Amino acid sequence: MNLFIWTDGMKILSPFLAPGNRREMLRRTGCGFGYLALAGLLGKEAATAADSGATPQTFNAPTNPLVPKLPHFTGRAKRIIFLFMPGGPSQVDTFDPKPRLAQDNGKPSPKLYLGQQRNLLASPWKFQKYGQSGIEVSDLFPHTGRCIDDLCVIRSMVADDTNHPGGCLQMNTGERVFSRPSMGAWMTYGLGTENQNLPGYIVIGPGPIIEGARQYGASFLPASYQGTFVSDLDNPIRNLRNPKVGPAQQRQELDALKRLNELHAEQRSDDSRLGARIASFELAYRMQSEAPEAFDLKHESEATTKLYGIDREPTAIFGKQCLLARRLVERGVRFVQLYHTTGGFQPWDQHGDLKGGHEKNAAATDLPIAGLLQDLKSRGLLDETLVIWGGEFGRTPAAQGTDGRDHHPYGFSMWLAGAGVRGGMTFGATDELGWDAVENPVHVHDLHATILHLMGIDHEKLTYRYAGRDFRLTDVSGHVVRGILA
Repeated sequence: MNLFIWTDGMKILSPFLAPGNRREMLRRTGCGFGYLALAGLLGKEAATAADSGATPQTFNAPTNPLVPKLPHFTGRAKRIIFLFMPGGPSQVDTFDPKPRLAQDNGKPSPKLYLGQQRNLLASPWKFQKYGQSGIEVSDLFPHTGRCIDDLCVIRSMVADDTNHPGGCLQMNTGERVFSRPSMGAWMTYGLGTENQNLPGYIVIGPGPIIEGARQYGASFLPASYQGTFVSDLDNPIRNLRNPKVGPAQQRQELDALKRLNELHAEQRSDDSRLGARIASFELAYRMQSEAPEAFDLKHESEATTKLYGIDREPTAIFGKQCLLARRLVERGVRFVQLYHTTGGFQPWDQHGDLKGGHEKNAAATDLPIAGLLQDLKSRGLLDETLVIWGGEFGRTPAAQGTDGRDHHPYGFSMWLAGAGVRGGMTFGATDELGWDAVENPVHVHDLHATILHLMGIDHEKLTYRYAGRDFRLTDVSGHVVRGILA
């Protein structure tokens, strides 16, 4: 026997049921199994929220949480691409040359590491001067080196954790222990996104990510702001099409579902996750027309695929990631993060075989990164797009074993390029061996404050009330690094 249901004045009508809400319908049909499933699902989520101490947020069904919002002031950047290198690239082997290491190679280090005496290890690579600025870059990155006049290399980065989980969390969320919203989630919370037919925050990584969704999640922010994770570069977003249902019929079904969800929301105004579900259904519907084209690289020219190294190994995978990033920011996605996780979740973690490991990683990423910078610049996108490169920390100037380096958060390198950043410059410095940041130290909180500033956001004003406290990405510290601003 068929059951026909339609909506009328926000009520459910049926030849077999009196008007009522969605819960009543699920309870009285199908032996109540639908009601049990809904209760179990929402009950589990409510328990999770209670355990986390989340403060319930009021849900307003008609509001789209990702609509563009005005910044605090006019920022130079509109979009961000974060090239994250998990494991910790070595600063003294990439962007911070240390001639003293070559002179003292093999000698006992004047500084102990974790109470241990280790011998200094010279870089296996030479450094060359590039561009008009003459900044020295390791032979690991010849292609990126040719773009040095667009880069601001920060040589005095400082973090707080010597372990990967805490280091990655701090670099991506500002907090190394507790769950906090990711930088991309804060960005979409504060600014929304320009293209309502694509997610505002997209994370692309072909391999596993340490700490998983905690690195790109929304934590206590409304769920709509979490990152959309893409791991399959050939089939980026699965189950997006529904070939059995035409667009008109699907629109009717979604409208009916939205009405039902709104009825439910009236009874659970303290639960923002239902709003995220409604928004995700609507976004998925809109994405059917635009997302397949945005992720389709087949129509890119041969010259473009060569520029990114997609036509060869070992650059094909990260080349695809970089080209997808360009296509997404070109279409208005607010924040795109690329994880270099080909071959493992911490590929830059060379406790041994430093030469082999770093050469393999640089060979896979150098050409695609340079291709991305050149492509953005030629299309006029670099003026509005902030590109960030780096890992969770650096490596020790002293050797671990005979041919490796240990974790090192006390002085390492990252670089920024694009909107609002002074290109062709270095900022800050480590000591002559590369142990500690001794000139203009830039803490992770300072980096986050600067990134928000470039997007037009005052990091002290972008807050969210949770568990009786106003939280922000930079916690209770952080200063804008004005010395790198154009």
